Amino acid sequence: MPTQVRGSYFYLYLFVDLFSRKIVGWQVYDCESAELASGLLQDIFARQGCVPGQLIVHSDNGAPMKGETMLATMQRLGVAPSRSRPSVSNDNPYSESLFRTLKYRPAMPVKPFECLLQARRWVTDLVHWYNDEHRHSAIRFVTPNQRHAQQDKHLLDARAAVYELARQTHPQRWPKQCRNWRRVDQVHLNPDTPQNKEVETLKKAA
Repeated sequence: MPTQVRGSYFYLYLFVDLFSRKIVGWQVYDCESAELASGLLQDIFARQGCVPGQLIVHSDNGAPMKGETMLATMQRLGVAPSRSRPSVSNDNPYSESLFRTLKYRPAMPVKPFECLLQARRWVTDLVHWYNDEHRHSAIRFVTPNQRHAQQDKHLLDARAAVYELARQTHPQRWPKQCRNWRRVDQVHLNPDTPQNKEVETLKKAA
């Protein structure tokens, strides 16, 4: 996050739940540090009521996530680490999509941030919008908070019923099938594609 000092930046530490797309924790600091990332992870772990052996944290290969303090904290909490492969920029497509959404929305400041407090206030508003107002296309246009609270099944069932009633009332206006409002029950970080499956099959055969 750019500052008014040339070459100086603020750094956004952010954790997102892969299944619900909810931003479960964040903080803005003026430096990159494994100690700061570790403290944020501990706070998220406590607030979300997590238990050892429940979580896998996937991250890039940056120093804050690979530092000894962070690794020791993850081991103590029973959190399994997962890393992006070297030189694979889209190994975590969910994070890439999230940051693109944040960077390209109209509220993104044009000018650099004046101070750390201003940056934190901006991210506070941003996270509120993303979690509580943003209808995410990949989870059937419900908000991340609705999905995280397991409210999306009821909302999607009600939405499907409204669409079906409209289709039956005016069938000439609708195609044979309505929009798919079925809940997305499984999420994979890097789902198998036909090409990947073929390569894996060849490896096993060899």
